[in-house]
Amino acid sequence: MTNVAANRNIVLGLCSYTHDSAAALLVDGRLVGFVEEERLSAVKHDKSYPAKAVEWLLDEAGLTIADIGTVAYNFTPHHYLRAIPSALAHTLRPATAARALPRARSFTQVAANTRRRLARLADIFPDAEVQPVLHHRAHGLYAFAASGYEEAAILVVDSLGETQTTTIGHARQSAAGCSYRIVHALDDPASLGYLYGAVTEHLGWRRGDEEGTVMALAALGDPKRFRSLFAKAVRLTTNGFALDHRLIGLRVMDRRYPRLTAAFTALTCPPRRPEEEVAPVHADLAAALQERTEQVMLHLARIARERTSARLLCVGGGVAMNCVSIGKIIASGLFDEVAVPPAPGDSGTAIGAAATVHLDRHGDLPTGLARACYLGPSFPGLELPAEPRPGMTAQRLDDPVGFAARELAKGTIIGLFQGELEAGPRALGHRSILASPLRPGVADRLNATVKFREPFRPFAPVVLADKAADYFTLGQEAPFMSMASPVTDLARQAIPAIVHANGTARVQTLSPRDNPLLADILTAFAEITDVPVLINTSLNVKGKPICGTPKMALDCLAESGLDALLIEDWWVTKA
Repeated sequence: MTNVAANRNIVLGLCSYTHDSAAALLVDGRLVGFVEEERLSAVKHDKSYPAKAVEWLLDEAGLTIADIGTVAYNFTPHHYLRAIPSALAHTLRPATAARALPRARSFTQVAANTRRRLARLADIFPDAEVQPVLHHRAHGLYAFAASGYEEAAILVVDSLGETQTTTIGHARQSAAGCSYRIVHALDDPASLGYLYGAVTEHLGWRRGDEEGTVMALAALGDPKRFRSLFAKAVRLTTNGFALDHRLIGLRVMDRRYPRLTAAFTALTCPPRRPEEEVAPVHADLAAALQERTEQVMLHLARIARERTSARLLCVGGGVAMNCVSIGKIIASGLFDEVAVPPAPGDSGTAIGAAATVHLDRHGDLPTGLARACYLGPSFPGLELPAEPRPGMTAQRLDDPVGFAARELAKGTIIGLFQGELEAGPRALGHRSILASPLRPGVADRLNATVKFREPFRPFAPVVLADKAADYFTLGQEAPFMSMASPVTDLARQAIPAIVHANGTARVQTLSPRDNPLLADILTAFAEITDVPVLINTSLNVKGKPICGTPKMALDCLAESGLDALLIEDWWVTKA
């Protein structure tokens, strides 16, 4: 107990044992770092205990496991049991009766699993207090802290956090401290993330991973075909929304219970196999799902505005990665500005859990979170041999910026590995693939030979912040590539490669203070081409995580159609 008291200001936040494992470390109220385990283990959506992430954080801070005072975990076991009392009501409804008791049993089992996970963490950290944190509170507090706002409404929308699926919070911070409270909540089975994942799986993609593919496909479809179906499946209410369980099965946390009903399948299409060709009916189904998602998100944003009167909005949770919905909220004018953190999904709750412990103890937010995205390992002083892999050649550059800009202007597709690893699912210029948007067929080439993904998937642009208004109409900064923006006529004419079929682009606006190297490359590229915009996609291929280590980056170069890799100041090419 003495050691716990002595180290109360050393807090390790964890997302572990579910999916997207990650760790964050606070020392004396300052964020030391954050990293997702998959970026170090090379296992996509790694759900194991984040041993590599924790090891790096402790090494970065010069600490050992014995120094950790508190382990903040991103779920609270007993809150799962709140789903049990509603079992009786579900047994009385024909659409849910058969699932009522299995649902109750499954929530009880997950509560027990979560208790065991906490016990496992107590064994790993015997000198620490292990503190569970309400999942949506972790999401919301991280979203607010990352925004840098002084006051905001907080909208968290995901598949499930204990029993909550949607929460609206209100947060303020000042010199006197920070307050954060949840003012409204929806519980499962009203879950937008559950529905989107269910249809993603029905369309032949992995739920919890490839919802973005369905969002991209939606732009190619016609929502009218299934509009009335989704209006029935997801009904708007005064307090939010509700699912129709004649179409969307009541959640049972057991894979033996499908999420969509036979009635839904009969009214739409049979489940698509992953290897099956994408047909118009699949695009139409995706379009109707996306349209209804945007309508629900706008409805929830209106409720957030009414309940908090705040002029700024932070959005977190897995559904916050639906960048088209975020763009629609911005365009609505409900709020003066909208912020999405760099890691809005569950990995970011590692930061949120640690921040929650700090807030509850000290009454203020940790430092180092506001507008921060480059939070992971870096590799300064990296040395490479002349032949880092068989058939590869490495040379050190005297002028990496000018060299890279000239190569990009010639059409070279470059992997960029520099500085600290970024947080979250978007490449933000430290682990990126860059390409010129001016080269004919560049999007097709990237999809077919570099990323190995569906041909309809769009590519995001990065633009110097002071030039963004020339090409994009978003009207606010988008530093974390989390918002879809309509484009200007100039963008349509000059850089059509970055414009998706729905007329938008998921833009990243870049300030030189945030990423000097990439800003300099954009500036040099503009001096050659008159266009301060590059394609920026993640340094990985489909099915693998963003490259967090030099080894992973070299693997990506070897296994993909990348032309070259700029890794720190080394230029690596292959025969």
